[in-house]
Amino acid sequence: MSDATHDPRPGPWPSPSLEAYLERRSRVAASLRERDAALVLYGGELRTRANDTEFRFRPDSDFHYLCGLEEPGAVVVLLPEGDGGHRFVAFVRPRDREIEVWSGRRLGPEGVVERFGADEAHPLAELDAQLPRLLDGYDTVFLPLGRWPALDAAVHRALTSLRRHNRTGESPPRHLGNAEDLLGEERIVKDAASLASLRQAVDITAEGHLAAMRAARPGMHEYQIEALIEYEFRRRGSSGPGYGSIVGSGDNATILHYVDNRSPLGDGEVLLIDAGAEWDYHSGDITRSWPVNGRFTPEQRDAYEVVLAANLAGIELAKPGSNIDAIHERCLDVLCEGMASLKLIPESAETIRERKLYRKFYMHRTSHWLGVDVHDAGRYTLGGEPRAFAPGHVLTVEPGLYIAADTEDVPEGFCGLGIRVEDDILITADGHEVLSAKVPKRVDAMEAIIGEAHR
Repeated sequence: MSDATHDPRPGPWPSPSLEAYLERRSRVAASLRERDAALVLYGGELRTRANDTEFRFRPDSDFHYLCGLEEPGAVVVLLPEGDGGHRFVAFVRPRDREIEVWSGRRLGPEGVVERFGADEAHPLAELDAQLPRLLDGYDTVFLPLGRWPALDAAVHRALTSLRRHNRTGESPPRHLGNAEDLLGEERIVKDAASLASLRQAVDITAEGHLAAMRAARPGMHEYQIEALIEYEFRRRGSSGPGYGSIVGSGDNATILHYVDNRSPLGDGEVLLIDAGAEWDYHSGDITRSWPVNGRFTPEQRDAYEVVLAANLAGIELAKPGSNIDAIHERCLDVLCEGMASLKLIPESAETIRERKLYRKFYMHRTSHWLGVDVHDAGRYTLGGEPRAFAPGHVLTVEPGLYIAADTEDVPEGFCGLGIRVEDDILITADGHEVLSAKVPKRVDAMEAIIGEAHR
């Protein structure tokens, strides 16, 4: 293999085929053609972690979804053409052996053409000179408005240049469009490559949760469980967690986005783990809650069964034609009934529902889209109405109860208890598939796994 086409990503890192990216660009180009529009995306930047060190680079989600490149600072332009085809133009850092010794190998323009099917590729320094030529004559330019100031500025400079030369025949685009809307509609229905990546992410996520169930013991620390889960992710080929892993024991589990993960696991506490592995920049997202010592107390079990019943009831509504609002409302019904029956709130289920008293113990929505981002792209409402599910949509269903340790006027045994049960659901033509089914959530099944591990 020549220097120009050397793969800068040695190892088993996953990626769809070149054909999968080409198909995505073809679909997006067809949408652009209808709008007489071009698309400009930015790969993202290295971010400082401390002083002169950076976080590991993760490309912009839309950018990577469309082309597969993992190069900081790269820009790609997608241009529909009149014959039904399109042009894919990239701007990347040039090869530089001296810099690559320190910071890793680069593809260079030639490598982007060779490996990623670009029709043209140029050094990044030529962006200002080339971009006006590429955007000339289109009515609209789509870009991720406001997400990357450097890209906003580059497009603005290109439009300014075209306006200045309008008298000599150059035609500047008249409108700007938000690429998030365009690509959100592309990403919300998972294509075969995206679904394969998501399945792998969820499967690896499941293995991490199972490893945690088998390993946790009273006296261990949350960070040890976090390390175990993320080790499981990495050893199975994942690039790591798709978001900050939540490992909260006891009262920490009542903090929705708890990521400190520092406390010891107490005997008699329930441990809530919300963690997801990333594969090809698609993220799993599973939450399970279970007793550290292997046995729920009666109160913990009662509260858990309420949340599980809500989770199961919500999943029943995951089918074509239904919607996220319907799932949320059904889960609320079950949770309110549970709060009343457990006397967490001394009112009827109807009163708890009508007066929104449930917010004391359940304060978030029940579902979100899942895919390239853990809170994935795509609109939740269309024309002011909840978006109807269609085959290929993937979402979570994650009801919970969160009863902080300092809560007053609740029955003994419930304070300091946080429970959430979250599954990843694929909408199919005739219903749904629970992608996360590998991780048990029935009380007896979880207690059996933990009990076996403790023997």
